[in-house]
Formats: sequence, structure tokens, C-alpha cells
Amino acid sequence: MSGLNAAEVSAAYDAVRDDKDDTNWLLISYAAAVGDKLVLTETGTGGIAELASRLDDGQVQYGYVRVEYANDKESTRVKFVLAVWIGENTKVMRKARVSTQSGEVKRVLAHHSIAVTTGDKSELDEQDIVARLRKVGGADYNGGRG
Repeated sequence: MSGLNAAEVSAAYDAVRDDKDDTNWLLISYAAAVGDKLVLTETGTGGIAELASRLDDGQVQYGYVRVEYANDKESTRVKFVLAVWIGENTKVMRKARVSTQSGEVKRVLAHHSIAVTTGDKSELDEQDIVARLRKVGGADYNGGRG
């Protein structure tokens, strides 16, 4: 079993979702020090770019990030993205566990508009993510020009 049910994960998740908290991302990684379980390893306030900079090419990691973007001149939208990171140098057996492990992570980090599974940091470009969020976000009265 992983450490996903730890109070730290729940508190970080709540902080990312809280409109009044500056924390806008969290990162869950495998930690050898605690029996190779998934644990909260970091949180931050620098958005998806900062989260992407913390991803390790030798690991499977799970990021959860708050993305705010202009809907039109008068409003903004807030959406949440789950990033499933599979680094290119990740061990084969760790990669093999992603399909089942990511299901458990998705239950803990349940509220997200899109999930992005990747091993390429360029797929976590904020403009591209916002474009994907607009497609799944419902009515867009500004024709995508927000």
C-alpha cells in the first residue's frame, strides 16, 4: 500500500484547491526512505512550469496543479490538472505499475478536469494545457481568445 492516505497528501490537496491559499501544485513521488511508497514530496506556488521543473527523469511521479486562465474580459476560470509523469529513465517494473497505481492516485486526487500522462516536459506547457482545458471546460463565450 502507498502513503497516499497520509494527512500530508490530503492537506496539500486541500491547499491546492483552496482559493485563498497560494499553493497551486503538489508532487507525489516514490520514496525509498519509507519503503518505496508514494508520498508527498513537494508543494509550490509557481504553477505548472515550476511543477514541471521538479519532475525527475528516473521516476514515476504524480503532480496536481491548479490552472487559472481568463475566460473573457470579466472572468477567469480555475481548473485542475493531474500530471502522470513517467520519466524516460524509469525502471521497467516501476513503469509497469503505473496503470494500477495511477488509478489509486486518481481516487485520492479526484477532482481534475484533465489527466496528462507523459514523459515529455514539453507536453506540460501552460499554453497547451490551457488550450486542452478550454476544450473540456464547457461554454467559451469569447471564442477561445481569452
